[in-house]
Amino acid sequence: MFCFISSNSPRHCAFAVRSCRVGFGIGVLAILLSAATVASAEPTVWITPLLKSVDVIHEGRRVTIKRDPDTENTVNLRYAFTSRPCPPFCIQPMNAAPGVETVGEVEVLAYLEQIAEGDDSVIVIDARTAQWPRRGMIPGAVNIPWTRFDATQGSADAQAEVLEKDFGARRHNGVWDFSAAKTLVLYCNGMWCSQSTIAVDALLTVGYPADKLKWYRGGMQNWENLGLTVVKSSR
Repeated sequence: MFCFISSNSPRHCAFAVRSCRVGFGIGVLAILLSAATVASAEPTVWITPLLKSVDVIHEGRRVTIKRDPDTENTVNLRYAFTSRPCPPFCIQPMNAAPGVETVGEVEVLAYLEQIAEGDDSVIVIDARTAQWPRRGMIPGAVNIPWTRFDATQGSADAQAEVLEKDFGARRHNGVWDFSAAKTLVLYCNGMWCSQSTIAVDALLTVGYPADKLKWYRGGMQNWENLGLTVVKSSR
């Protein structure tokens, strides 16, 4: 901002100088307010209106789950296909099985937060075979392939090891006791993938309580579509 003083009167000159200073200050304030308005108008990409991010523990390190802040970001091309061959990539029902709760992203995040805070009564499980999590998985989840749940795909001993070591079930005289078993939140690639539903069916077959099983139907498809943080498994 420039001020031109043409008067020869000292009084007029003093007044003009003061006016110039005031005008300059107002101009600076206007610029600052304008910048603040632009900054506040920039889009924010939170998870919910009250939840910006969630800190979880993944393979021993802390990871912050949040949404990609770039509003021009597009989905991972791996999840851009609309018409995968069926079988095997068939559309899954809304409910995996009677009594098994279907959950969404916010609920999965709440479970992951519980785990990060020390609650060992819950496990979020990526039920896909190992090559999938190596490309990307939900931070804080543990990869236990569906083949380890189903004795017809592996062995009864391998199934029993998972139930006892990982899930806290106990077997007495050949009968499974799930009273202290953990709550399992299972997912796979999404609504076109059956790996997690096969795992759910296998668990129900051996007597795992339905109310201790949760199913994230959206899986990696929805997780990626929402721009949520993904990590690659090192295993």
